[in-house]
Amino acid sequence: MAGEHFVLVHGEGHGGWCWFKLRWLLEGSGYQVTCIDLAGSGVDPTDPNTVRSFDQYDKPLLRLISALPEGEKVILIGHGSGGLSVIHAMHEFVDRIKQAIFVAAAMLPFGLQTDEDKKDVCFVP
Repeated sequence: MAGEHFVLVHGEGHGGWCWFKLRWLLEGSGYQVTCIDLAGSGVDPTDPNTVRSFDQYDKPLLRLISALPEGEKVILIGHGSGGLSVIHAMHEFVDRIKQAIFVAAAMLPFGLQTDEDKKDVCFVP
């Protein structure tokens, strides 16, 4: 499995930096690793106060996957609310995702995938 490309997706209040130990271990084993910063997180320059939808929030992840070379597939790992971003990417890029791993991640009930669905699940009054 060496040579696989892992994309690590952080949860709320974090950035790609939160994966530093896992990144170090995976890269030390010969894997390619990308720790993405979602919009307004980590070093992403987006003002977090301007992010109004999951489409906006997930844009860096979706842009990364859309730029993959033809035929390359990634393994996504999502933590916390990063699970919702992983689900979003899986719906958008079925043919570019080899596997998805959810670590204590937020999930949507089967069949739900819109911004409104995510809002209903994530933000309980």
